[in-house]
Amino acid sequence: MARDLIDTTPLETRDELVAYLESGCKPKSAFRIGTEHEKFGFYEADCTPVPYGGDRGIEAVLTNMQLMLGWEPVTDNGKIIGLVDPTKGGAISLEPGGQFELSGAPLESIHQTCREVHSHLAQLREVAEPLGIGFLGLGFSPKWTRAETPRMPKQRYDIMTAYMKTVGTLGLDMMYRTCTVQVNLDFSSEADMVKKMRVGLALQPIATALFANSPFKEGRPNGFLSLRSEVWKDTDNDRAGMLPFVFDDGFGFEAYADYALDVPMYFLKRGDHYHDVSGKSFRDLMAGRLEGFEGEKPVRSDWVNHLTTIFPEVRLKKFIEMRGADGGPWRILCGLPALWVGLLYDDTALDAAWDLVKDWSAEERQALRDDVPRTALRTPFRNTSVQEIARQAIAIAHDGLKRRAFGHGGEADETRFLEELAEIAETGVTHADRMLEQFNGAWNGDIDRVFAEYAY
Repeated sequence: MARDLIDTTPLETRDELVAYLESGCKPKSAFRIGTEHEKFGFYEADCTPVPYGGDRGIEAVLTNMQLMLGWEPVTDNGKIIGLVDPTKGGAISLEPGGQFELSGAPLESIHQTCREVHSHLAQLREVAEPLGIGFLGLGFSPKWTRAETPRMPKQRYDIMTAYMKTVGTLGLDMMYRTCTVQVNLDFSSEADMVKKMRVGLALQPIATALFANSPFKEGRPNGFLSLRSEVWKDTDNDRAGMLPFVFDDGFGFEAYADYALDVPMYFLKRGDHYHDVSGKSFRDLMAGRLEGFEGEKPVRSDWVNHLTTIFPEVRLKKFIEMRGADGGPWRILCGLPALWVGLLYDDTALDAAWDLVKDWSAEERQALRDDVPRTALRTPFRNTSVQEIARQAIAIAHDGLKRRAFGHGGEADETRFLEELAEIAETGVTHADRMLEQFNGAWNGDIDRVFAEYAY
């Protein structure tokens, strides 16, 4: 999660909320790729989690990263909780349990994205290794209980932590024990946004299957290949899910704004203070009758920040966020943008992807979403399987990247970033499957081996 904004431009009407979303439209020549990824910090000596404070804590890592990079610190109640690149637009932030997130800069190509990922991980190692800290990319914390997991000093997360207990059973696991990789992509028009949202939502379970990488919980297999994805099914269903209304006739910016208006709020940020308004209505804020803030109307940052508290499988802001993948090893971090850029940034590929999914019913899309966390690529669908659909999607993405022809260093395009995904789709063996085989074999049930063998 990036830092919350302060923008005091008044908002008077629903049309202004819609216009904010619509302002994301841009010419295809201005399309960019923003990749975000999270990872768990751990002490290499004993595989225990890294707390916020202390000489060898997350605070020290952020402070040393700030000295190395020269980025601007982001603070909350005087505590450093992130960094922002003032020139290129990237950011480093903390998730509730100390998960370390890079929100990448908007870049033109996946070659640039992969260099950014590689550079970030190298910089992080340079800072963390002297402190005895390593970082692990998995979709769910493989060893620590929720009680053992540290809490970061962010007001926003304090409010969310209290509210999550009232709306689902797994929200705290989502906050404190999951890691994801996501890619943020642009749209040129309302029609382009609609098509990309529909393709993205339909194929999100396919991405979840390809990236399944969270088979452990508290030191043992948990019965799922993507526990991270399963957790989202009972986190807060007012603000998560597959958004079936996106497939309704007439869907557009207005319909999404109306949906977002009906998602309960978490907070209002005034200055540096977060006011807990959890469960209350943004519509009441628009009408000047929000309890405790009677007579006060929203400002633009209230809407922008509210949009970041909605967590569907595909999220609309001034860009589209693909949110269905577990965190994983660095090579696969480049695979997620490759998959979605290949599918969505080439018109022929986007048409082919829509042809693949356009006759799927809402019930079928939901069944995929429900089943994939447990069985990933082995999930049956109609007279075929998710594995076969994944093969087809990757082939479409491959052709899309080839036509895009964004080359670098002697390469004609970005297709090589799909190679690991293509292998997973071809073999049907996910990272989760591979780790389970190791756990039950060479590791002899020792979960600490995952930290030794899969750390960045």
